[in-house]
Amino acid sequence: MRSPDAGLSPREVVAAGLCIGCGGCAAGGRTAGARVGFDRFGRLRPEGPKAWLGRRSEVFARTCPSSPAARDEDALALELYPDAPFADPCIGRFRAAYVGAAAEGDFRAAGSSGGMVTWTAAELMRRGLIDGVAHVKPAPSPRGQAPFFRYGVSRSEAELRAGAKSRYYPIEMSGVLDEIRRTPGRYAVVGVPCFIKAVRLLCREDPVLRERVAFTLGLFCGHMKSARLVESFAWQLGTQVEAVEAVDFRAKDPGRPANWYTAHLRLKDGSERRQDWWHLADGDWGAGFFQYPACDFCDDVTAETADISFGDAWVEPYSSDGRGTNVVVVRSSALAAILAQGIEEGRLDLSPVDADFVHGTQAAGFRQRREGLSLRLAGRRRGLTPRKRVPARAPSLTWRRRAVYRLRQAIAAGSHRVFWAAQRLRWPGLYTRWARASLAVYQGLAWSHGRVGRIVDRLDGKRA
Repeated sequence: MRSPDAGLSPREVVAAGLCIGCGGCAAGGRTAGARVGFDRFGRLRPEGPKAWLGRRSEVFARTCPSSPAARDEDALALELYPDAPFADPCIGRFRAAYVGAAAEGDFRAAGSSGGMVTWTAAELMRRGLIDGVAHVKPAPSPRGQAPFFRYGVSRSEAELRAGAKSRYYPIEMSGVLDEIRRTPGRYAVVGVPCFIKAVRLLCREDPVLRERVAFTLGLFCGHMKSARLVESFAWQLGTQVEAVEAVDFRAKDPGRPANWYTAHLRLKDGSERRQDWWHLADGDWGAGFFQYPACDFCDDVTAETADISFGDAWVEPYSSDGRGTNVVVVRSSALAAILAQGIEEGRLDLSPVDADFVHGTQAAGFRQRREGLSLRLAGRRRGLTPRKRVPARAPSLTWRRRAVYRLRQAIAAGSHRVFWAAQRLRWPGLYTRWARASLAVYQGLAWSHGRVGRIVDRLDGKRA
């Protein structure tokens, strides 16, 4: 196969199922008409002139985060944080790690988790270290397939705080990167791992971005969802997506465990619809409904190229604390000093933790991106093959564990197609019945891999 070092085209990356829709390829105004738009499955993809989509470029091959020719997270992190005292195979290079929350004001109450992402960005503003924050904000009321959220730049703390909370929705950053290029200043960029990696790769090629992107704030990530998740929630809550004005994926209730997600839709007529995720046909995150194909070939859970990264502390007693709790991984010396001062002044309620603690908070994600990824790489038979930091081999797993990984892939692929068919036929039940049946099989298999499965495997003399 032709080496990607000789150049790649956006079309090749899309065809290989490796495009995450970040928009890095459409930024910069290098090609008139280059843009990012939704495909028929509600996933963002590059669009524009055929000549651009099919043109092989060495620059694109170096800057697309999914390109086999791009530098990987280990190489980027070594460039960025050469003096970081710790290097972990799962969370990358880092200076310190913490668990806790923002104690100052209502940062914790206003966020999905412990409020640390917004607190950190606001503190950078207060100190005059940045002029703006590029992050995901609610978008104007949608019509048709217009987005509920978009990347934008906040230049005040009030603007920043209005954009707090988690957004499980596809977004792209071509517009906000162009705004950073047009407007002098220093910026912080907030994003999931592949987006932060894209920013780092673009900064290596673009001196303007390199000068202006002063900080990167990463978000731990399980996978990216398509726009169909919101449409499915609307169907299941007795409405249509065209009637929805605003979406809150994680309505917060301090009286309930943090991992009991509640979807909240505000409709244009002023009414509201709420439902706990576990009552929804596709509400089990780990099953992979509406997952982007590219996420099956990602090996970065904790945004290893970000100056600081934030996740949810999914271990007890934190996962039962409805106020929300963050796990934080710090790589930048400047941000390490800011957090240390915040702790000393009582504005942050953070306790130091080690890499093993961080592993435990994201155990399922690391299994999916390590042993699961090895299995998927070994079975890949078509198109461009990504270069990953795990070997392409079939690891020694029980048949149940292999089946869980294979079923996740099947559910992710099937959810796009079945939902599309249900839309065309105007028959929501086609999708919801399929989803409930698929979820029942998945949960039964995942459960059997647990305690009962381990007992059976011991009896069979196999490794659980």
